[in-house]
Amino acid sequence: MSENANKRIVLTGGGSAGHVTPNIALIPALKKAGYEIFYIGSYEGIEKKLIEDYNIPYFGIATGKLRRYFDPKNFSDPFRVMKGFTESITLLKRINPDIIFSKGGFVSVPVVRAAKVLGIPYIVHESDITPGLANKLSMKGARKICCNFPETMRLLPADKAILTGTPIREELGNGSREEGRKICGFTDDKPVLMVIGGSLGAQSVNETVRFALPRLLPQFNVVHICGKEKMDNLKLSVPGYKQFEYVKNELKDLFAMADIVVSRAGANSICELLALKKPNILIPLSTKSSRGDQMLNAKSFEQQGFSLVIDNDELDEDILVETIEDLYENRDKFLANMNKSSLQSATDAIVKILNEEIQ
Repeated sequence: MSENANKRIVLTGGGSAGHVTPNIALIPALKKAGYEIFYIGSYEGIEKKLIEDYNIPYFGIATGKLRRYFDPKNFSDPFRVMKGFTESITLLKRINPDIIFSKGGFVSVPVVRAAKVLGIPYIVHESDITPGLANKLSMKGARKICCNFPETMRLLPADKAILTGTPIREELGNGSREEGRKICGFTDDKPVLMVIGGSLGAQSVNETVRFALPRLLPQFNVVHICGKEKMDNLKLSVPGYKQFEYVKNELKDLFAMADIVVSRAGANSICELLALKKPNILIPLSTKSSRGDQMLNAKSFEQQGFSLVIDNDELDEDILVETIEDLYENRDKFLANMNKSSLQSATDAIVKILNEEIQ
C-alpha cells in the first residue's frame, strides 16, 4: 500500500464532456497513488453517464446555470444552486475528503463553495485561454489553479497559477495503426486523414468534408467521426471513406492510424492532438455559437506552430482541400514544434500538486 493509501479525493465537474474527460484521465494515476476517489456531479448530467464505467462512487446534486443573459430560468436556478450547496455540505461531511479537484462547469460551483466553508482544500483546472464563469466564481478560495495555455497565466492570480496542460487519457497513446486500418477496412497504404466533429457533430465541417471527398480520396483514406445522427447513408460504401457517429474503445486505434487530423478547437481535444503528436487543422466554433474560447484556443496553437486554422465562416471545399494538402506536405515542421513543447499530459504534475497541498 502506498504512502497516500488513506487519502480521499472528490472529483467534480460536468455539463459537457470537456469538464469530465480530464477527471477521467486522472483516475488511473490517482488510484496508483493510493487515493480513494469519489465524484460529485449533477443528478442526470453527461458526467454521470461517463463516470459509471469507472466503478467510482457517484453522488448527484441539484445544479443551475449561472447566466450573463436573460432567461426565465434565471429566477429558479439560484434556488437550485442553493440546494446543491446544501447537498454538497452534507456529502462532503460524509465523505470527509482530504482535497477536491474541480474541472469546472456549473455543477462544480456549489461543491467548491461548500469545500471552502468546511475548510477542505481544492484545486481548480481551467482548460480554455479565458476562464469560464463557473471557474471565475471558484478561483478565490482555490489553493492552486492549473491551466493549459501560457496566455491564461496573465489572467490568474500569480501566486496560484500553474501551467500544467491538461490530463490526457493514457489509453489514447496505446493504439495500433494496423488495428485502426482493420476497423476502417482500409486495404491500401495511403496516408489517413481523420476528421473529428465533436460529440454532437459539426454540420458545416461534415458537409464540406463530404463535398471534398472526390478531391481527397485519391490522396488519402478518410475516417470521419461525424457526431450523433450525422452519418451520410449515401456514402456508406464509398471506398476509402469510413464514418462513425461516435467512437469509444476504438478511438486509440484510429488516432494511431491517423497521419493528420481536422478538428474543432475544444481545449481538451486539441491538447490530446498535441500529446499524441498529430499535425492538425483546427476549425473553431465562431463567436456566433460560442463565447469565443475555441477561436482563442486555435489562435494559440497556431502561434505555437502546432496547427493550421480555418475560420468557420470562410470554410469551403477549396480552402479545406488546399489547407489539408499544405498540412500534409509540411507535417514534419508541425511534428518538430510539438516535440519541443513542454505541454504534454498533465497527469503527473497534477497528482504532485494534489499531494503537496494535503501534506
